[in-house]
Amino acid sequence: MTERELQYIPPLGWHWLTPFYDWLAKPFGAALRRELLRQVAIQPGQQVLDLGCGTGIMAIALKQSVPGAAVAGLDADEQALAIAQGEAERVGAEIQWDRGLAYSLPYPDNSLDVVMSSFMIHHLTTAHKARTFREVRRVLRPDGSLFILDFGPPFSPLTRTQAAVMKHLEQTADNYSGRILPMFAEAGFASARGAGHGTTLFGPIIIYVAHKSGG
Repeated sequence: MTERELQYIPPLGWHWLTPFYDWLAKPFGAALRRELLRQVAIQPGQQVLDLGCGTGIMAIALKQSVPGAAVAGLDADEQALAIAQGEAERVGAEIQWDRGLAYSLPYPDNSLDVVMSSFMIHHLTTAHKARTFREVRRVLRPDGSLFILDFGPPFSPLTRTQAAVMKHLEQTADNYSGRILPMFAEAGFASARGAGHGTTLFGPIIIYVAHKSGG
C-alpha cells in the first residue's frame, strides 16, 4: 500500500499533536476504557486486534491483562505506531504492530477471535465505516466478536445538546444519529447491541458489541 493510499486522520487531527496523544487521551473516557477491557474478556491463546490502535494504549493494556493472548495493533499512522512500539518495549509487552487501513485489513479470513477499537470509528467516512465493518466480519472467526468504544446517540438533555454541536465535526454524524448498530447488520453481523454508555466533555460514548454469528 502506497503513502498516497494511506489517507487517514492522525489521532488528534494533526501530526504535530501525536506525541502528546497519550497525555491527553489517557484521562479521556478512562472509566469506559476499563469497562471495555472488562467486557472484551480476552482469554489466553486468543488472537486479538486493536483496530486503529494509535499509540497503543488499549493494545498494551490488553496484553498486560492477559499475557497469554496474541495481541496485534493496527494503525495507518507510522508516528503513532513508533510511539506504541517504544512504550510496549518499555513495559515488556510483546505486541505485533501493523501499518494499514481499517477498511483494508492485512489479515486472512477467519483468523481473529476478537477485534476491538476505541475512539477511531468516528474518524471514518460513512463509506469507510461500512467497508471497515465488512472487513472486520471477514477476518473474524465464526464465533468472533467486535467491540467498539466511540461516540453514540444522545440519551439525556445534556448529551442531546452536545451531539447537536459535535455532529458537525469530522465524521461523527453517523455516531450521533444512531447509525452504527444498523451498519453492523448491513455488514452481515448476526447480532449487535449497545453494552454500556457514559458522558464526556465531547458527548455521549457508547460501548458497541457485535457478534459474527448469533452470540
